[in-house]
Amino acid sequence: MLSPASRASLDIKVRASVAKFCIVEAQPKEIDDCVLHGVRLRRLNYLEARMMASVLSDLAPALAYVDASDVNEARYGADIREFLPQQLKNMRIVSEHHADRNFPVVSAASIIAKVRRDALVEELRNQYGDFGSGYLTDPKTMGFLRRWRKSHSEYPPIVRLSWKTIRELESEIGQTRLGA
Repeated sequence: MLSPASRASLDIKVRASVAKFCIVEAQPKEIDDCVLHGVRLRRLNYLEARMMASVLSDLAPALAYVDASDVNEARYGADIREFLPQQLKNMRIVSEHHADRNFPVVSAASIIAKVRRDALVEELRNQYGDFGSGYLTDPKTMGFLRRWRKSHSEYPPIVRLSWKTIRELESEIGQTRLGA
């Protein structure tokens, strides 16, 4: 909901006002491994729960508010708890959809995460060129993926191969090659 400039400004204020924060990042291969070896959304939610448990283990709050990625909010909270170390199993976890809108602490965490993502995307642009936003709805991203795949034997490691769009592009490229 915020512009990158607004997020960057708020990120500085948030970091200055907290005693500690933690960032855990999933790499494309880790997501692919999770998604390709199980029921897609359930496995991805489980990966997110494991990562959230890692954050909570590092921060060890008595009460944690989390944005539920699972359609079942309670199940997501239970999945997180499953990955917590024994000494944190009694942590109170409030798992809700749109928690970033309802709880300032989750809004603050979302700002930190998005600023980190923005910085990573900029680093990747410096390495790979302008690939757009990285979302499938972005024609620039789709153009980048098509051009890359046509000139390389595989996609760069920044691409999630489990992404439905990649399968569609592979089918499109295969059809082009058959017709050539």
